[in-house]
Amino acid sequence: MDGEHFYGAAYRGSKQYSQQDIRTANATGFGAAADDYAERGIDLNEQLIKNKPATFFFRMKGDAMVGAGIFDSDVLIVDRSLKLANGKVIVAVLNGELLVRRFHKNFSSAFLIAENDRYKSINLAEFSDFAVWGVVIYSIHQL
Repeated sequence: MDGEHFYGAAYRGSKQYSQQDIRTANATGFGAAADDYAERGIDLNEQLIKNKPATFFFRMKGDAMVGAGIFDSDVLIVDRSLKLANGKVIVAVLNGELLVRRFHKNFSSAFLIAENDRYKSINLAEFSDFAVWGVVIYSIHQL
């Protein structure tokens, strides 16, 4: 054991608080309350993921959702715990194929709508093998 050193993977700071614990800081003459927590950087997991076990990352392939700001090769953050709602962008399983589309339901039918005029809407009444895989909550793309 002599000469062996064990190092942690990353410095975690001296305070064990998440960024949601400290909402705002007011610096009005004295040190700001956030100064005690200055050693922590921004953690995108804390900012973007609310339900860790139910959250997954996908890489978008295709241009079907460019009108919604989702482009080819974007990283999609998908939460499987969210309920399906009208107007949400979802990852759907349709006949064994994963699709990213906007869900729309009216009185008699449900549709998967692409945000690109090159693609037709998909009437779900025509398919027997349909499932919602998850709801897209964020899209991350490189500028």
